Amino acid sequence: MAMNRIPLATLLIASSAWAQSAGIRTYANPIDVDYRYNFEQHNQGISYRQGADPVIVNHGGEYFLFMTVSDGYWHSKDLLHWRFVTPSRWPFENVVAPAALSVRDTLYLMQSMFEPRPILFSTAPATGRLEFYNRMLPRLPKMMPSWEPPPGPPGSVPPGPWDPAIFHDPDTDRWYLYWGSSNVYPLYAMELDKSRRLTFAGDPKPLFTLDPARHGWERFGQDHRDTIRPYLEGAWMTKHRGKYYLQYGAPGTEYNVYANGTYVGDDPLGPFAYAPYNPVAYKPGGFMTGAGHGSTFQDNYGNYWNTGTPWLAVNWTFERRVSMFPAGFDADGQMFANTRFGDFPHYVPTRRWANKDELFTGWMLLSYRKPVTASSVRDTFPASNVTDENRQSFWVAHSTAPDEWLHIDLQREYTVKAVQVNFIDYRSGLFANDSMVYTRFRIRASRDGRAWETIADLSAETRDRPNAYIELATPARARHIRYEHGYVGAANLAIGDIRVFGNGDGRGPATPRGLTARRDADRRNAFVGWSRVPGAVGYNILWGIRPNKLYQTYQVFADRPTSLELRALTVDQEYWVAIEAFDESGVSRPSAPVAVR
Repeated sequence: MAMNRIPLATLLIASSAWAQSAGIRTYANPIDVDYRYNFEQHNQGISYRQGADPVIVNHGGEYFLFMTVSDGYWHSKDLLHWRFVTPSRWPFENVVAPAALSVRDTLYLMQSMFEPRPILFSTAPATGRLEFYNRMLPRLPKMMPSWEPPPGPPGSVPPGPWDPAIFHDPDTDRWYLYWGSSNVYPLYAMELDKSRRLTFAGDPKPLFTLDPARHGWERFGQDHRDTIRPYLEGAWMTKHRGKYYLQYGAPGTEYNVYANGTYVGDDPLGPFAYAPYNPVAYKPGGFMTGAGHGSTFQDNYGNYWNTGTPWLAVNWTFERRVSMFPAGFDADGQMFANTRFGDFPHYVPTRRWANKDELFTGWMLLSYRKPVTASSVRDTFPASNVTDENRQSFWVAHSTAPDEWLHIDLQREYTVKAVQVNFIDYRSGLFANDSMVYTRFRIRASRDGRAWETIADLSAETRDRPNAYIELATPARARHIRYEHGYVGAANLAIGDIRVFGNGDGRGPATPRGLTARRDADRRNAFVGWSRVPGAVGYNILWGIRPNKLYQTYQVFADRPTSLELRALTVDQEYWVAIEAFDESGVSRPSAPVAVR
């Protein structure tokens, strides 16, 4: 394939249309931030970019993102463009699973802890200036007679608070703390004394533990197929119309079924009742799976969002990223997070949305299983891996030199509107100089494989963008997409997936026929089946507790069997399912809901 090649090191941007536009309107999960390198695995001599346990806070109409082990945080004015902020001071060790909260003119930050640690605060977090709000929280009480965890001693409370969440009730001006991360101990809550700078007030109150025997989604393992005792963690509190929604993550971050659930109460200290529609955020299928351990916040238009921790796990079991899903509460007070097409492009709203699906752009995946050629291939990491929508398979080039490239043949002409390039840290050693960690490449497109145009140019990028999402300033008509390498701050050039989004010229697929849903003898499980739709790329199984409350989605690609064992049901709860098909041109109408019997 002959073409004129311009070295990226010397390429100048000739047109503003080539670069990522400052006026972008969309994002795609995992969110495009410069995930920091994590050095937890020093003993193994590897490192990797890491994002987990995200908390997004709306403070003064701007947004601040905190996550695990990042040496700082991110600031955005629009939920689209994120800037890393290096703080003026940081806790005694790097922050894990942080709690953050904005109250009036102050942003508060608290780290997970086993020993007493401070709470920090800022009235100008965009500048990075943090101060001590209190120097050291006291130790948690050791005894609590109302709880006897197996196998711990009666009344014991684990060191902490680990995985904390701070909540301020605006109606009472009282403060509360929630925490817990264990497969033995419950979530806890206690009030904080605002007159003593948010020190502990009273004794910890145990709230609830997981009940996997009744709640199918709380079972451990891939698709809930492991018998290990599941983990309860990641507390978060949201107040909505006088009700208190205490959210939690389960059953384990290292699986596709990591999700957020909720209990609901009339008082911030309970009692809390298990919500019948759990989990509230669940994404077991698709490209980036997992949606647990996050936060719920409102944007400047009053729209709710739920953040979560999708699972990568190439270098280490707990290697993760960050996702953000539209969320809300329906007229009956049912909480939900919308993960339908959860890793496809979505609009960031400029007003209050009225329909949970209206933020989906309708830009479809054009690259799934399309043929790929490469400049070079190392070992057993073929170029075909970059279009398989498998986050754990990847292509590795022989070198990191600027003349490495990938060529995707979409097999027909489409209107291309966005591209996402997902890099992998393959055998990366420890980095001594963060200034060397940045990402450079360009994307070119062609209708015939001979005449090429540059549609995205990051050849002058100064940030690290391991999950670079590029919305094209002008949609491009193309059959061929070419990645041309510039630079990556890693030991090897490895790309997991290049995902091309846009639309075909035809109509979307037909609605799947023959939908069936049968409850298993184990009522936590159901078997769903349907008839194949010719030309479909995949299917969304939509399910929920009422025919008009199908808030959950399990995405299945069309090269898999036309059946699904859904293992996330609550024993004594009724369910309905529907199904829709999608291809490169659009989405079918969903089928009529079917009761799961």
